[in-house]
Amino acid sequence: MRLKASAGRLLRPAAEARADAGRLLRPASAAAACLLAAVGCSSGAKSTTASPPLATTAARLPPSAPAAVSSRLRSRTHHYEYVFNIGAAYVYDMDHGQRLVQRISLPERQAIRGVAANVPTHTLYVAYGGDGGSHGNGGLLAYDLVSRRVKWRREYPFGIDSPAVSVDGRRIYMPSGELDESGIWRILDAHSGSVIGEIHAGAGAHNTVMSVNGSRVYLGGRNYDYLLVADTHTNKIVERVGPLRSGVRPFTINGRQTLAFTTATGFLGFQVSSLLTGKVLYTQSFPGFGWDPSSFAPSAPSHGISLSPDERQVWVMDAPNSYVHVFDVSGLPHRRPRLLANIRLSKPMSGEERPCDYDCERDGWIQHSRDGRFVYVGDSGDVIDAHSFRVIAELAPLRNSREMLEVDWRSGRPVAATPREGLGYVGV
Repeated sequence: MRLKASAGRLLRPAAEARADAGRLLRPASAAAACLLAAVGCSSGAKSTTASPPLATTAARLPPSAPAAVSSRLRSRTHHYEYVFNIGAAYVYDMDHGQRLVQRISLPERQAIRGVAANVPTHTLYVAYGGDGGSHGNGGLLAYDLVSRRVKWRREYPFGIDSPAVSVDGRRIYMPSGELDESGIWRILDAHSGSVIGEIHAGAGAHNTVMSVNGSRVYLGGRNYDYLLVADTHTNKIVERVGPLRSGVRPFTINGRQTLAFTTATGFLGFQVSSLLTGKVLYTQSFPGFGWDPSSFAPSAPSHGISLSPDERQVWVMDAPNSYVHVFDVSGLPHRRPRLLANIRLSKPMSGEERPCDYDCERDGWIQHSRDGRFVYVGDSGDVIDAHSFRVIAELAPLRNSREMLEVDWRSGRPVAATPREGLGYVGV
């Protein structure tokens, strides 16, 4: 069924590794720390000072920086982690000690359910509001990273959740929300937010992953025991993976689209499945760790999983015990995952995110940086060195968020971006 574009209303503008969490590093006034091309950096001001609504201060180097230095800095690729809270995005410089270099003010004051970025259109998408059912309807905001302006906003007569954008930047695949039993992913025109189609998939439409080459989109229904795969050319379901343990919670895939790594409701651990056969290969728990549902409220104890870009490791959340577990998966599919490390987080995964509208319990999220240097742990705030397995920094907004992604810049424009999920990139 094809829906009319009027469905949305357009609004114009095994070792244990532990380390003390590093303190939040303040930005220096040096050119290397202050340059955030096209996003902006507050020159001479504290990094936590709010920018004007819908805008940021102009990106510039300090006046004292020599022209040769300016040119050299602009020609390099700069790597930034974007962390989202209600009403703001915080931008951290990966290359200079995870310094906070910018706070971008966002107009929405509702819960953020998902974020995505597209390089060709240099657009950031923020899904906000209700995720269906009793939580009601939601909306989507498009923000131009180069002009630093809101391009458009839409309020929809349906729920929203964690979307994915096509590689060419033309379409957005928006789930109808984990509390909505319809299992519909709506296809949106990424240039306007208008609804142009839909895919019927698993109940509780929740998480969405776009393959790195853009050929397929992976649809995770919270209340459906199969991971569904759709062809992005036909927007038809072409594969079912499972049955899985209990619904599809956070998941990821490898670059060649031969393996899926999924977590489940009520299960401390993860599963590995073949995308070639659709069958589960391994179900892996965490040796020596358990959990008591009566003392940990969130329904998914392993609410976070990230595959290293080189696909040699998978990192999995263990929120009830406040750990992240690291497994060697280089032997897949013939050899099962092998435990490498149990990393204790710097703070307990307890309490609630603040500020928060609903779904506030800390249950976590995990995302690798694109180059594999760092691992960001949502609801913990920890940044972990992926080589030493040690916590090297703490990002205060990340303590209260599961919404983050990376955008890399060169010569004043985005050149690369990751989704919320840590994907594999081998073979693409």
